[in-house]
Amino acid sequence: MAMYKIEQLIKYKYFARLLETTGLEHITDPLTGIISRAYILGFAKSLIAEKIPFSFVMLDLDNFKFVNDTYGHSAGDGILKGVSAALADYIDGFGIAGRFGGDELIFIDLKHLTYDDKKSFFTGMYTGNRLLRRNYDLETCSPLITATIGCATYPTDSEDYDELFSMIDKTLYRGKNKGRNCYIIYVEEKHRNIEIKKLAGHGICTIMQSLIRQFELVPGLENKFHAVIPLLMEEIGITDLYYSDSDNIMHAVLDKSFREYVGDIGQITKDDIYRTNELSDIRGTAPVFYEALKKHNVETLLVIRIGIKDITDGYLICAEPRSHRIWQEDECSIIYFLAKLIASEMRLEELPFRKFDFTVKA
Repeated sequence: MAMYKIEQLIKYKYFARLLETTGLEHITDPLTGIISRAYILGFAKSLIAEKIPFSFVMLDLDNFKFVNDTYGHSAGDGILKGVSAALADYIDGFGIAGRFGGDELIFIDLKHLTYDDKKSFFTGMYTGNRLLRRNYDLETCSPLITATIGCATYPTDSEDYDELFSMIDKTLYRGKNKGRNCYIIYVEEKHRNIEIKKLAGHGICTIMQSLIRQFELVPGLENKFHAVIPLLMEEIGITDLYYSDSDNIMHAVLDKSFREYVGDIGQITKDDIYRTNELSDIRGTAPVFYEALKKHNVETLLVIRIGIKDITDGYLICAEPRSHRIWQEDECSIIYFLAKLIASEMRLEELPFRKFDFTVKA
């Protein structure tokens, strides 16, 4: 069933002409009801031909395969329908939404053209339970849905359709490479030299190799942490890296004022890795840890045990404030790999983890 009505579309010349010869059911996607790929891209090309400014936006749902694999394809279809409807409603009056294919949506925004306007608009999409970082209620489940967005604007960024499309493709891929669940607005100085092949090749093995190189650059575990954290911030988008020592005190590598007692952290890590994007998940099993993180507005959490075999020396913690981030498998693997490097280094130095205060020594 079509999401759009004829009266919503005919105010645009492209659709008005199209609907003279083509039925509405033929230009909309049969599953989601929004505009199908050929016609949403045709709309973009028509605006360029008419020299009408617009922002071109690609939206890729995060972890969509996980939804299908966990809840079934009917749930996946329900999510696509729900997000499409929410998107069409969110941009009603100044934009048109289409399905590019699979779990990728695309939309034309005729209103938000400056960087500040786009930033405010996208922030609104991710907050207030309006479109993204929200749970979509289905018959059998209610998964939290996030997405990655890439955006470029005609004619500010380019007057050529193919180049403009390449820009949103690059920015979308950059967002995925940074950890997903974010939006990237094209800025020439930052993004003009992005090569998707290089981003695609900058995978987990390359990052691990870089971690080893940085780790080996300086002596002393505390200096090694400061050597690797810029790489971690760049590659997986964390704001700081935290650790708990063998006295169950949680510290931050960058924020030296951070110090919290987390005596029950071990209660949530029956395996070597624990992750959640809902802090309330640990309230019952680790209330002390929960209260410590809640004080700092943490919403998303990744905990990796540091240790060899059955000996636990502490934990690495990624605790992101004000972010319903979904931790990806490759991100977990990178932090897990770092935890093993730390455990091995501690065995070489034969020093307990609690003796490291993470101050850089000259």
